[in-house]
Amino acid sequence: MRPSDLAREHGLSTQAVRNYERDGFIPAAERTDSGYRIYTEVHAAALRAFLALVPAHGHSAAGQIMRALHADAPDNSPAAAPGNTPADAFDDALDDALDDALTIIDRGHHQLLRDRETLDAVRRAVDHLMAEAGTTPATDRPTGVGRSTGDGPPTGPGRSTGADRRTIGELAHRLQVTPATLRAWENAGILTPARDPLTGYRLYRATDVRDAELAHLLRRGGYPLDHIATAVRQIRTAGGTDTLSDALDDWRRRLTARGLAMLDAATHLSHYVSLLGRGP
Repeated sequence: MRPSDLAREHGLSTQAVRNYERDGFIPAAERTDSGYRIYTEVHAAALRAFLALVPAHGHSAAGQIMRALHADAPDNSPAAAPGNTPADAFDDALDDALDDALTIIDRGHHQLLRDRETLDAVRRAVDHLMAEAGTTPATDRPTGVGRSTGDGPPTGPGRSTGADRRTIGELAHRLQVTPATLRAWENAGILTPARDPLTGYRLYRATDVRDAELAHLLRRGGYPLDHIATAVRQIRTAGGTDTLSDALDDWRRRLTARGLAMLDAATHLSHYVSLLGRGP
């Protein structure tokens, strides 16, 4: 096969094929006496596998997977060890290369699972928001609030600020986190509590509690604070629950598409590995 034969199947340029060879995404081609590249079905299978891996795992991970499969036995292979022939050492190196490639694939599947769990956590929190939206007063911030940095007195009998308001201690107890955690979420823009006009203590209304519960769910899913702040802002400014629900549906569709891409990539990669003779 010529470079143009491989390129034509995927709508690529011949230079792209040569670049993929240079970067180790497909095996090095043999050359004719005049220097022309000679590609085989192995190269065609490698290119199909790499291009299938890109939408499944991303361009960087796809390249790492293919380069791992094309790794040669190291020069300092343990062939000199007692009972270990050069062929044994080479086979061991190939096994290591396959393990490296599979490890990268495993990380991709793990990340997809975490993304699904995070989406489910957001969905649960949003469903909670939507379920209680009809019972939330239209005005959820007291007027004329102060800006003191106080956090309020310790919670306890007679200390509650009312069913629709919570102190930082009460909210921390509800979520089983520390008040310092709530202050960190506030600094990150996740929470925007009101202040008591007389004492300056933080007061968390119903919407603050919901934002905190969303943040708590996402933190448990490993989401960073800046991503949580973005999600909370989207909830506040989505223009309605329908818009937010549509965004979550789109997120789920993208995760589904990635999962299907992983299945397709696994098929092409399995075929390519079998051509290399690197199966179990």
